[in-house]
Amino acid sequence: MTAVGDRVDTIVAARLSGPGSSLAPLGPVDVFLADGVIVDIAPAGAVRPVGRVLDAGGAWVIPGLWDHHVHVMQWALVAQRQHLDVATSAADAAQIMAWAPVLSDGRRVGTGFRDGLWGDAPTLELIDAATGAVPTYLINSDVHSVWMNSAAFEREGMRPDESGLVREEPAFEISRRLNDVDPAVGDAAVDAMAADAASRGVVGIVDLDMAWNASAWERRVAGGFDALRVDFGIYPEHLERAVGEGLRTGDELTGSGGLVRVGPLKVITDGSLGTRTAACSHHYTGEPGNVGALNYPPDEVLALMTRATGAGIDCAIHAIGDVANSAALDAFAASGARGTIEHAQLVAHADLARFARLGVAASVQPEHALDDRDMTDAMWRDQTALVYPLRSLSAAGANLRFGSDAPVARLDPWAAMASAVHRSRDGREAWRPDERVSAEIAMAASTRGGSTSPSMLQPGTVADLVVCDRDPATADEWELRATTVAATVLAGRVTHLA
Repeated sequence: MTAVGDRVDTIVAARLSGPGSSLAPLGPVDVFLADGVIVDIAPAGAVRPVGRVLDAGGAWVIPGLWDHHVHVMQWALVAQRQHLDVATSAADAAQIMAWAPVLSDGRRVGTGFRDGLWGDAPTLELIDAATGAVPTYLINSDVHSVWMNSAAFEREGMRPDESGLVREEPAFEISRRLNDVDPAVGDAAVDAMAADAASRGVVGIVDLDMAWNASAWERRVAGGFDALRVDFGIYPEHLERAVGEGLRTGDELTGSGGLVRVGPLKVITDGSLGTRTAACSHHYTGEPGNVGALNYPPDEVLALMTRATGAGIDCAIHAIGDVANSAALDAFAASGARGTIEHAQLVAHADLARFARLGVAASVQPEHALDDRDMTDAMWRDQTALVYPLRSLSAAGANLRFGSDAPVARLDPWAAMASAVHRSRDGREAWRPDERVSAEIAMAASTRGGSTSPSMLQPGTVADLVVCDRDPATADEWELRATTVAATVLAGRVTHLA
């Protein structure tokens, strides 16, 4: 009887789908594994199974899935926080927090509010009246702003303005403080997060927590973490430490068995749509003069990327507005850096081909397009650049890599694929359907290498595999979102079994 943690030698009675599934016309097959690698694929029953057997029972086998943008600790702690995605106004959000549970550290923390289309505005007076003396924090869905009451400002040693909001770097600092929990509590939450990810067919993530992630992952690995592959990010304030310690992108974290590796330098060069701080070439509709802003002068971004590149560290550059995307591409060109632009939500037509020409992957979050569709139509009506241009980027040769930006969206690759392929959700009509991508591209973008360099199902490749109940290549939107994963296999070892 196969169990989680077992190493599998043969997967029998499987059907293949996804990138590299050229053997699919064979019909049902048996997949043979050894030392964490696919060594043979044969018609079902043609070769005697060996060792421990996992019976797929005619289910579909696809390459293991990746989420290329996760804030691990913040996502892991979401289960402890009050969800605010149902709030329809500032007054509604404040009232929800009035009844939210007080955490063990004496704070109330809510997450996921979307104020872009609210008819009223957050104010310090409003949140104070609802929440009183208990320090209360409401984190925006995009994490670029936090609404706090006076007690929270006092606890953090900060002075409020009339709105009670902090944005960009002050908001990130608040998030860092809220995420700084007892390691035993935090690591248990990360373990639960990883188990949930594995149950969705995820074999790997890129962790972009705003922390010195090397120490956190060393501790987790020492504690037995082995559920996922992890590439962890480095932020500008930690770049010199990383260089001094000789960290290079792709380096294995000692003792992790190759599961945890050094990832990219992450630089947040502009804000977000929801906070109206993403750097754009045209003003936000209804806000004359507001075109967002760059968080770093371009020469500072170039200096950071040049330093990282010289030390062997790739770059992951957050850019949402078209001005930020253009500046990021300029910096890639000037520095010779390798890596990704994270989000790429508003891209100038002239910049599409530069992604492929410079070898810069577009690390995008398809669920954000549907989360933001109404805000986009309301706030970016005057923009001339392309909004959430998945098909346009792909057609221009860019390598797409899909993620969730969890907790901004749920860590669920099936939802990301459904949004990318169908551009619809909850029964609404497709939004900007000309930017749909094919199921083949969406599946490839959900693997480690991305749409132009996907993980493959063929002998000689690593046995990171998912056994699922339907063929993602032919599933409709509802079917994709409802996909059930029977088993997830990481280098031949079972990490999830339904």
